[in-house]
Amino acid sequence: MNQITVEELKTMLDNNTILLIDVREPWELTICQIDPCINIPLNKLNKYITELNKNNMYGIICHSGVRSANACIYLQNSGFNVVNVIGGIDSWSINIDPQIKRY
Repeated sequence: MNQITVEELKTMLDNNTILLIDVREPWELTICQIDPCINIPLNKLNKYITELNKNNMYGIICHSGVRSANACIYLQNSGFNVVNVIGGIDSWSINIDPQIKRY
């Protein structure tokens, strides 16, 4: 599985070379989120997989990187171009944007 740091994710988002999928639960997004992102909770990924485009590059993020790693394995096995964001939104809050609430 391919992985990127939050710093690499920020550069890719700024350059519009990646789309962000947040696999956290909706209640977690009420605490904090990175915009723009697509919210598809991990347990609903198989239901919404048909709405994703295999031509896109997707960064997958969660709280700390565990759920996103599982999502990456599933999506990669389904033919998608994905990268796991190491450390998740918690790392983003520490290293990129301290305005993002930690929980």
